[in-house]
Amino acid sequence: MNFVPFCGYSLRHNHAVTRYDEQPFLGWFHALEQRHLQHLNFSEVRRGIQALSSLYVSRRKRLNKNSALDGAGKRAAFAMFFGPLHFLLVRRIVRALDARVPPRTAVLDLGCGTGVAGAAWVLELCPAPKLVGVDRNPWLLNECKWTYQELGVRAMVKTAELNLLRIPQNTAVIAAFTINELDPSDRARFRKELLGIAKMGAPVLVIEPIARRLTSWWDEWAREWKAAGGREDEWRFAVELPDRLALMDKAAGLDHRELTGRSLWLPGNSGTV
Repeated sequence: MNFVPFCGYSLRHNHAVTRYDEQPFLGWFHALEQRHLQHLNFSEVRRGIQALSSLYVSRRKRLNKNSALDGAGKRAAFAMFFGPLHFLLVRRIVRALDARVPPRTAVLDLGCGTGVAGAAWVLELCPAPKLVGVDRNPWLLNECKWTYQELGVRAMVKTAELNLLRIPQNTAVIAAFTINELDPSDRARFRKELLGIAKMGAPVLVIEPIARRLTSWWDEWAREWKAAGGREDEWRFAVELPDRLALMDKAAGLDHRELTGRSLWLPGNSGTV
């Protein structure tokens, strides 16, 4: 399967309702369903969605590094429900920012999870740069590799402990829903390292939930980003989800007719802010 990039497409702060009925996205989503519903039924996935939603919102302070993936239902929900939602959100943010990457610059997806954030970015670029997904969890890395293959992304995955990772020079970085999961000391180190990467010319994109209580560190980062020539944005995109994704959303008692997030963008030498 090859996902056709939207070359040169820029859409700044467009809040119009977007339909996601394009065949490549639906083909990937249907493949996700087939992959994760082989041994689970719809009710088990629905319960997984509800459990993950509770973990990441109402009980976030008690979340440990493994509890989000400690059962088949949660893993399926993570991959086939939250994964597509995050893909759609990141893609809209990338388009709105016109987030470019300099030639011959690879993209590093920091804490890649199932690979959707990095894939959503590089598939918007012509030519698409090489993508490297890094994470510590073997199940996530296997799922990430499958995502790249299904979407036709030129990419590789690497096992890495983020607290030990050092980002190579001349590497663009996307960190989507990752920085908030780090320990404060690691978060402070990455703040300095990401700012340094951008000063050397490589772009950096950080995406997190819009809820302020989940990102108490955000304001400090935003001040430094803007002082370095970057920008901070909050996003609300109205969407009409594919039928099966909308059905899971409704069955779990959620409402994602609007996708939200916040971003920090430093373009490096890739273009205008």
